[in-house]
Amino acid sequence: MDNDVSAGSTTTIVGRLALGITLLAFGLGYTDVIDGVTAADAVSVAQYVGGVALFVAGLMAFRDRDTVSGTAFSALGALWFTWAVSADAQVSANAAGLFLLLFALVALSLTFAGGDQLGQGMYGLFFVALVLMAIANFADNDGLTKVGGWFAVAAGAVAWYAATAALAHWPTVLPRRAAGRGVTAHG
Repeated sequence: MDNDVSAGSTTTIVGRLALGITLLAFGLGYTDVIDGVTAADAVSVAQYVGGVALFVAGLMAFRDRDTVSGTAFSALGALWFTWAVSADAQVSANAAGLFLLLFALVALSLTFAGGDQLGQGMYGLFFVALVLMAIANFADNDGLTKVGGWFAVAAGAVAWYAATAALAHWPTVLPRRAAGRGVTAHG
Protein backbone atom coordinates (compact mmCIF):
# COMPACT_ATOMS: atom_id res chain seq x y z
CA MET A 1 0.00 0.00 0.00
CA ASP A 2 1.30 3.40 -0.95
CA ASN A 3 1.12 5.81 1.98
CA ASP A 4 2.65 8.79 0.24
CA VAL A 5 2.55 11.62 2.71
CA SER A 6 3.32 15.11 1.55
CA ALA A 7 4.24 17.74 4.08
CA GLY A 8 2.84 20.41 1.75
CA SER A 9 3.90 24.00 1.79
CA THR A 10 2.76 26.21 4.64
CA THR A 11 0.98 28.45 2.15
CA THR A 12 -0.92 25.53 0.64
CA ILE A 13 -1.92 24.26 4.08
CA VAL A 14 -3.20 27.68 5.17
CA GLY A 15 -4.99 28.18 1.85
CA ARG A 16 -6.69 24.81 2.02
CA LEU A 17 -7.78 25.39 5.61
CA ALA A 18 -9.25 28.77 4.66
CA LEU A 19 -10.98 27.27 1.62
CA GLY A 20 -12.23 24.30 3.63
CA ILE A 21 -13.73 26.43 6.39
CA THR A 22 -15.38 28.72 3.86
CA LEU A 23 -16.79 25.88 1.77
CA LEU A 24 -18.13 24.12 4.85
CA ALA A 25 -19.84 27.28 6.15
CA PHE A 26 -21.20 28.17 2.69
CA GLY A 27 -22.34 24.65 1.84
CA LEU A 28 -23.93 23.90 5.21
CA GLY A 29 -25.85 27.16 4.93
CA TYR A 30 -27.49 25.92 1.74
CA THR A 31 -28.24 22.37 2.94
CA ASP A 32 -30.66 23.39 5.73
CA VAL A 33 -29.16 20.57 7.82
CA ILE A 34 -28.60 22.85 10.83
CA ASP A 35 -31.76 24.54 12.03
CA GLY A 36 -31.61 28.31 11.70
CA VAL A 37 -28.30 28.37 9.77
CA THR A 38 -28.46 29.80 6.27
CA ALA A 39 -25.94 30.77 3.62
CA ALA A 40 -26.31 34.38 4.79
CA ASP A 41 -24.68 33.30 8.06
CA ALA A 42 -21.51 32.45 6.10
CA VAL A 43 -21.01 35.98 4.77
CA SER A 44 -18.44 37.06 7.38
CA VAL A 45 -16.49 33.81 7.04
CA ALA A 46 -16.59 34.17 3.26
CA GLN A 47 -15.43 37.79 3.33
CA TYR A 48 -12.54 37.49 5.76
CA VAL A 49 -11.44 33.85 5.70
CA GLY A 50 -12.44 32.92 2.16
CA GLY A 51 -11.85 36.35 0.68
CA VAL A 52 -9.03 38.18 2.41
CA ALA A 53 -7.06 35.29 3.96
CA LEU A 54 -7.34 33.11 0.86
CA PHE A 55 -6.31 35.98 -1.43
CA VAL A 56 -3.27 36.71 0.75
CA ALA A 57 -2.39 32.98 0.72
CA GLY A 58 -2.54 33.19 -3.08
CA LEU A 59 -0.13 36.11 -3.13
CA MET A 60 2.22 34.23 -0.80
CA ALA A 61 2.02 31.16 -3.07
CA PHE A 62 2.98 33.31 -6.07
CA ARG A 63 5.93 34.61 -4.05
CA ASP A 64 6.93 30.97 -3.46
CA ARG A 65 6.63 30.37 -7.24
CA ASP A 66 3.66 28.03 -6.76
CA THR A 67 1.59 29.09 -9.76
CA VAL A 68 -1.23 26.58 -9.28
CA SER A 69 -1.89 27.43 -5.62
CA GLY A 70 -1.33 31.12 -6.28
CA THR A 71 -3.87 31.14 -9.07
CA ALA A 72 -6.34 29.01 -7.13
CA PHE A 73 -6.22 30.93 -3.88
CA SER A 74 -6.18 34.39 -5.48
CA ALA A 75 -9.06 33.64 -7.84
CA LEU A 76 -11.13 31.89 -5.17
CA GLY A 77 -10.34 34.67 -2.69
CA ALA A 78 -11.81 37.10 -5.22
CA LEU A 79 -14.86 34.84 -5.60
CA TRP A 80 -15.54 34.70 -1.88
CA PHE A 81 -14.90 38.39 -1.27
CA THR A 82 -17.21 39.35 -4.14
CA TRP A 83 -19.89 36.92 -2.99
CA ALA A 84 -19.72 38.27 0.57
CA VAL A 85 -19.82 41.98 -0.23
CA SER A 86 -22.65 41.55 -2.73
CA ALA A 87 -24.74 39.21 -0.57
CA ASP A 88 -27.33 41.91 0.14
CA ALA A 89 -27.34 43.29 -3.41
CA GLN A 90 -30.54 42.91 -5.38
CA VAL A 91 -29.56 41.06 -8.55
CA SER A 92 -31.63 38.86 -10.81
CA ALA A 93 -31.52 35.11 -10.42
CA ASN A 94 -29.96 34.89 -13.87
CA ALA A 95 -27.18 37.32 -12.89
CA ALA A 96 -26.47 35.27 -9.74
CA GLY A 97 -26.46 32.11 -11.85
CA LEU A 98 -24.04 33.65 -14.32
CA PHE A 99 -21.70 34.67 -11.49
CA LEU A 100 -21.68 31.09 -10.17
CA LEU A 101 -21.24 29.65 -13.66
CA LEU A 102 -18.25 31.89 -14.40
CA PHE A 103 -16.52 30.84 -11.20
CA ALA A 104 -17.42 27.22 -11.96
CA LEU A 105 -15.20 27.63 -15.02
CA VAL A 106 -12.38 28.76 -12.72
CA ALA A 107 -12.92 25.68 -10.54
CA LEU A 108 -12.91 23.49 -13.66
CA SER A 109 -9.59 25.01 -14.76
CA LEU A 110 -8.16 24.33 -11.30
CA THR A 111 -9.39 20.74 -11.49
CA PHE A 112 -7.46 20.22 -14.72
CA ALA A 113 -4.39 22.18 -13.53
CA GLY A 114 -2.87 19.05 -12.07
CA GLY A 115 -1.39 18.78 -8.65
CA ASP A 116 -2.30 16.19 -6.07
CA GLN A 117 -5.39 13.97 -6.06
CA LEU A 118 -6.95 15.74 -3.09
CA GLY A 119 -6.61 19.14 -4.74
CA GLN A 120 -8.15 17.90 -7.97
CA GLY A 121 -10.98 16.23 -6.06
CA MET A 122 -11.60 19.36 -4.00
CA TYR A 123 -11.79 21.62 -7.05
CA GLY A 124 -13.84 19.06 -8.98
CA LEU A 125 -16.44 18.86 -6.22
CA PHE A 126 -16.51 22.65 -5.98
CA PHE A 127 -17.03 22.84 -9.75
CA VAL A 128 -20.06 20.54 -9.49
CA ALA A 129 -21.42 22.59 -6.56
CA LEU A 130 -21.16 25.83 -8.51
CA VAL A 131 -22.71 24.38 -11.67
CA LEU A 132 -25.64 22.93 -9.71
CA MET A 133 -26.18 26.22 -7.88
CA ALA A 134 -25.97 28.18 -11.14
CA ILE A 135 -28.58 25.93 -12.76
CA ALA A 136 -30.70 26.22 -9.62
CA ASN A 137 -30.63 30.00 -9.97
CA PHE A 138 -31.53 29.87 -13.66
CA ALA A 139 -34.38 27.39 -13.00
CA ASP A 140 -35.47 28.75 -9.59
CA ASN A 141 -35.02 25.28 -8.05
CA ASP A 142 -34.36 25.21 -4.29
CA GLY A 143 -33.82 21.44 -4.27
CA LEU A 144 -30.93 21.75 -6.70
CA THR A 145 -29.45 24.52 -4.57
CA LYS A 146 -29.49 22.15 -1.59
CA VAL A 147 -27.72 19.43 -3.62
CA GLY A 148 -25.12 22.01 -4.68
CA GLY A 149 -24.68 22.87 -1.01
CA TRP A 150 -23.88 19.24 -0.24
CA PHE A 151 -21.25 19.19 -2.99
CA ALA A 152 -19.74 22.35 -1.46
CA VAL A 153 -19.69 20.60 1.94
CA ALA A 154 -17.91 17.62 0.37
CA ALA A 155 -15.37 19.94 -1.28
CA GLY A 156 -14.82 21.69 2.05
CA ALA A 157 -14.29 18.36 3.81
CA VAL A 158 -11.70 17.34 1.20
CA ALA A 159 -9.93 20.72 1.56
CA TRP A 160 -9.90 20.37 5.34
CA TYR A 161 -8.60 16.79 5.11
CA ALA A 162 -5.87 17.79 2.64
CA ALA A 163 -4.61 20.52 4.97
CA THR A 164 -4.88 18.38 8.10
CA ALA A 165 -3.22 15.42 6.37
CA ALA A 166 -0.26 17.57 5.44
CA LEU A 167 0.09 18.76 9.04
CA ALA A 168 -0.48 15.35 10.64
CA HIS A 169 1.46 13.37 8.02
CA TRP A 170 -1.57 11.30 7.04
CA PRO A 171 -1.81 9.62 3.63
CA THR A 172 -2.63 12.03 0.82
CA VAL A 173 -2.88 9.67 -2.16
CA LEU A 174 -5.02 6.67 -2.89
CA PRO A 175 -3.21 3.35 -3.06
CA ARG A 176 -2.66 1.98 -6.55
CA ARG A 177 -2.37 -1.61 -7.67
CA ALA A 178 0.96 -2.56 -9.13
CA ALA A 179 0.93 -2.93 -12.93
CA GLY A 180 0.43 -6.47 -14.10
CA ARG A 181 -1.06 -7.63 -10.84
CA GLY A 182 -4.57 -8.81 -11.19
CA VAL A 183 -7.02 -10.75 -9.17
CA THR A 184 -6.44 -14.46 -9.60
CA ALA A 185 -8.80 -17.25 -8.71
CA HIS A 186 -7.48 -20.17 -6.76
CA GLY A 187 -9.28 -23.37 -7.24
